[in-house]
Amino acid sequence: MGNTTESKRQLAWVFDLNKCTGCQTCSVACRVLWNDGEQGADHQWWMTVNTKPGAGTPKDWEKMGGGYDAQGNPQLGHLPSPEEFGGGWDYNYDEVLRGGGGRSVHLKKTAGSQSWGMNWDEDEGGGEFPNAYFFYLPRLCNHCSEPSCVEACPSGALFKREEDGLVLRDETQCGGSQDCARACPYKKVYFNEARKVSQHCIGCFPRLEQGVAPACVRQCPGRAAFVGFLDDEASYVHKLVKKWEVALPLHPEMGTKPNVYYVPPLSPAPLREDGSYDEGGNRIPPSYLEDLFGNRVHGAMDVLRTELDAKRRGRDSELMDLLILYRWEDCLGHLSRDPAEIVWE
Repeated sequence: MGNTTESKRQLAWVFDLNKCTGCQTCSVACRVLWNDGEQGADHQWWMTVNTKPGAGTPKDWEKMGGGYDAQGNPQLGHLPSPEEFGGGWDYNYDEVLRGGGGRSVHLKKTAGSQSWGMNWDEDEGGGEFPNAYFFYLPRLCNHCSEPSCVEACPSGALFKREEDGLVLRDETQCGGSQDCARACPYKKVYFNEARKVSQHCIGCFPRLEQGVAPACVRQCPGRAAFVGFLDDEASYVHKLVKKWEVALPLHPEMGTKPNVYYVPPLSPAPLREDGSYDEGGNRIPPSYLEDLFGNRVHGAMDVLRTELDAKRRGRDSELMDLLILYRWEDCLGHLSRDPAEIVWE
């Protein structure tokens, strides 16, 4: 790997895919806070929640390349087009609502992408009736330990912050080459055409500096999101990633060592032809989960099933208590301060 800046500590996220309902609260909380109404940011959703199986956003991002090759060299993959990202649309609201046309006019799109959007294939999923399946996958910048975007940036605008490992950008130094977007295997870098700079999730660092959790975690109504330092043994993030090893990175084969982790989804029991349940079967193919999270997913799933069975039988399970999250504040780790207490400048 190249000489990317090492950080003293690493902040990380965990998302429990068994609890994510796809409500998009995290996506909306992020957008309203950081780029709603900003010129050139109509298509920017730093936080997205897509249905898997599905093409996601940008469309088919998993096939666009980036990351590192076998020799540890950064690779420049495909640069997503605005159409592949999808984005905002404009409609003829004035004509329909205020134009006096009555029933003679109808709502239609007047501008925006033609073939794709952030959740174009929401809830479609995979499998065959009656054993269809899908789950939701929240995604943001992974604030990787080996960020290929940092190494690929020709202007030195990108860097890892020493105190928490966030990957940040000095927009005054950004030359708009978009090599960072090509190098990012997760395609979570956006280009602002109005300002001619690339932009991405900043980990809500102004909130972190005030002891407040990122908006995506703080606003999650399903208690599916966790944040904390990986080396903080008291944090739920440490326990899920390091102790129990049930929270796994997405596409670890891309070589960037991402710091957003996922508790893989347990699937409902599949139905047999006679309508009975196959309790030992998997509706979500294990091979598909391995494609997403690597071969460690099988061990993680075994641990989840074992601990879930123990809890159901009335035995203690620290892991299940962590995931049930009886006190929602526990998912915030050291970032438990209420943002309403702060006078933001």
